[in-house]
Amino acid sequence: MSTTLLSKQFGEKAVAGEYAGGETVLHFGSAAEELHQLRHGCAAFDLGWRGKLVIGGEDRVRWLNGMGSNNTRDLPQDSGNFSYLLNAKGRIQADMLIYQRGDFYLLETDAGQLPAVRESLRRFVIMDDVEIEDISTRLASIGVAGPRAAEVLRDAGLVTGELASTWKPGQVVDAVWEGRGFTLVRDPLAVRDWYEIWLAPENVEPFWKQLLSAGAAPAGAEALEWQRILLGVPRFGIDTGAGELAQETGQDYALHSAKGCYVGQEIIERVRARGQVHRGFFGLTLEGGPAARGSKVTSGDAEVGEITSSAVIPVEGVKRTVALGYLRRAQVNAEATLQVEGRPAKLAALPFQF
Repeated sequence: MSTTLLSKQFGEKAVAGEYAGGETVLHFGSAAEELHQLRHGCAAFDLGWRGKLVIGGEDRVRWLNGMGSNNTRDLPQDSGNFSYLLNAKGRIQADMLIYQRGDFYLLETDAGQLPAVRESLRRFVIMDDVEIEDISTRLASIGVAGPRAAEVLRDAGLVTGELASTWKPGQVVDAVWEGRGFTLVRDPLAVRDWYEIWLAPENVEPFWKQLLSAGAAPAGAEALEWQRILLGVPRFGIDTGAGELAQETGQDYALHSAKGCYVGQEIIERVRARGQVHRGFFGLTLEGGPAARGSKVTSGDAEVGEITSSAVIPVEGVKRTVALGYLRRAQVNAEATLQVEGRPAKLAALPFQF
């Protein structure tokens, strides 16, 4: 586990810990207030727990399009999308964001996934002119999220008003602030108001201070994890892994049915032709404390699924016990009486509406 570049900039109030393969800030004193800013204001946070690979070489376009589940071949320059890395059986090996940067692609994923992703990709470089380079330690990342995020970026002088109002999910923009070059990215997942600043490590401190002075509140990984669960976004290694088919996660935006051949395509297309998978990714509200990962969901005497993520989350001053997990579609409906390890549970639409 590595210490993120940005975590070294925080003061005494920051409580550090591990998240997604990196040592980062868990909270700055009140994760509940940090979550409130993510939901209603603007929060700035360390993204050093996200690793980055550069994919170059003459064959990069064709080769990379055959690796992931989404269409990277036809991505316009300076745009990106979300994709799965699958095995030949269509099971999820990793998830990743991929950006087309002209002479290279930039691949981003959790630091904990990065070594396996790098090695998996390298195994498929046979006679291709493809180069894979890990640049994680040379490129720091700051996240900015919340309904006021674009406004704060504008007030900080990092974006123009025109860009703030027209910025599309996945769009990448290179810019300069006070003589310092940086890159701005709007997250491809439209479900969250999330932006990233990529910059040289030596420029982290002035950018961080500028964001806070423009109205962003510092937030840690605990609030980010709560927000992820509330939005119903699966996390690799927690909600997704080698046991899941891509369609079971509900992230259909990770799949492209007309892009051509890629690893795992045969199974994905077979499932698509069938029309539906047996299991789906659902939200649940529970009574009591959080459910342990792997807890069974039952309906009467039948086991209908299991929990993958769960937490007690303070939302608008009320503690809510929520969970994510997989349920068998044929045995679950809105009227079903559900229990999790003997406790009452109710289906909830994703994202959670509180």
